[in-house]
Amino acid sequence: MPRRAAATQRPIEPDPVHRSKLVQQVINRLMLDGKKSTAERIVYDALAILSDFQRLVRLDHDRHTALVESAAPLAANVQQDVEADLARRYGHGLDTSFVENPALIGGMRIRVGSDVYDGSVRARLADLEARL
Repeated sequence: MPRRAAATQRPIEPDPVHRSKLVQQVINRLMLDGKKSTAERIVYDALAILSDFQRLVRLDHDRHTALVESAAPLAANVQQDVEADLARRYGHGLDTSFVENPALIGGMRIRVGSDVYDGSVRARLADLEARL
């Protein structure tokens, strides 16, 4: 039996947790037999798992990435020595990038994951200032 008027598209309200229309659309597609609370629980649990997984991937990426900052450009042999020392300490497969940062005044700062080795003149001056 045909309708007398065309069905109107109802606007989708964002979900209450993430305030996202896309999440609400996923919940609506997943909903079976009108059980919205079950669909919400499934979607929110999946999003929590994905968030934890994304955090772990980011931490793993940071553990395999080294940032070496120096006040002046490093010579090629110094860069090779630093890469060899980092590979010995953190293992091979470390992605090392060298950056020039004149604010360090002298020395270098190395960051691998959450480990920071700061041998710069700027850090020594800040430490001296803190003691005085």
